[in-house]
Amino acid sequence: MLPDDPDAQARMFYLVAMGMAIAVWGFWRYRGRMGQAMQHASIWGLIFVGAVLAIGFFEPLQNQLMGDRAQAIDDRTIKLERSRDGHFYALIQVDGTDVRFIVDTGATHIMLSQRDAAAAGLDPNSLDYTAQMQTANGIAMGAPIRLDSVRLGPFLDSDVRAIVNGGQIDESLLGMSYLDRYSGFRVEGDSLYLTR
Repeated sequence: MLPDDPDAQARMFYLVAMGMAIAVWGFWRYRGRMGQAMQHASIWGLIFVGAVLAIGFFEPLQNQLMGDRAQAIDDRTIKLERSRDGHFYALIQVDGTDVRFIVDTGATHIMLSQRDAAAAGLDPNSLDYTAQMQTANGIAMGAPIRLDSVRLGPFLDSDVRAIVNGGQIDESLLGMSYLDRYSGFRVEGDSLYLTR
């Protein structure tokens, strides 16, 4: 059945003509050697299928591998892709060190896990855990700190307030104290857009 679109019909005709030309060339080139012809055709068929799959799955695969890296949409807007577990993650440079945060609109502050705080150059054992925080699991203690720099994509902030949790939470959380630095954020499908 032919497609209704004239452009699609022209493309189909072109592909059929090219396919027939390749087939005729193949029969002429491999006359008397059909076994070798089938072997070469299979190899080229696999290469073609691999290329089609690579092109077709490039963007979803890139989103899975690099979904926590901010993608610049324009001068003021960045985009994060939803992870397979349903969360949005952001890879942020904290004092020059990459830290992976869960974007959490239910969290009040930027909260670093002890592991991530240590990776960013802080000593969790020397901090004062005097701040009480309400979490889904009850009250937790945290240590108020200030970060010299926080960079998400092209956006750099200095002297940023944060909290190092007392060990109750294993993941670092990107809460509203950071998200409020943006003029707006919205979710469209599996994409989170942040605009300054």
